[in-house]
Amino acid sequence: FLIMLNLKNTLIANETVNLYDFSFEDIDGNKVNLDKFAGKPILIVNTASRCGFTPQYEDLQNLFINYRKSDLTIIATTSNSFNQEYSETEDIKKICLVNYGVGFVTSSPMNVKGNEAHPIFSWIDEEYNKAPKWNFYKYLFDRDGKLIRSWSSMTKPDSSKITNEIDLLI
Repeated sequence: FLIMLNLKNTLIANETVNLYDFSFEDIDGNKVNLDKFAGKPILIVNTASRCGFTPQYEDLQNLFINYRKSDLTIIATTSNSFNQEYSETEDIKKICLVNYGVGFVTSSPMNVKGNEAHPIFSWIDEEYNKAPKWNFYKYLFDRDGKLIRSWSSMTKPDSSKITNEIDLLI
């Protein structure tokens, strides 16, 4: 009986986990609890500063500007999981701030794949089978913290494929 009760509690706990249960460190070393964005749609993009897709930072910034009056939250999770990110946050900041003037939330480097993946990305992989295959994978979560859609690196952040889905959520 105790085993069954424990299994049931584990299953219930797993069903209630959503994006807002996680946290990470931002580019300045501050803890960001995603529960502060509860009830808001979130677009998460795993990024890297030395990737062929790095110019998508400009598209992300455009998206941020276009939706700044909505409650959409954009989060760039910097990562060297594909060996294309600087190890020092100051170098990453130069790319993000100087080259692209980003105004959205940006994380300190984190792993996005494998056994060392940050819990957010482990959860995305376990729950949705959507581990990023490369840099600039995009994940759109609804107001309940559930994944709605994801897009590969080839889809620009401000493409109509993404903006149409965002418009349905805001």
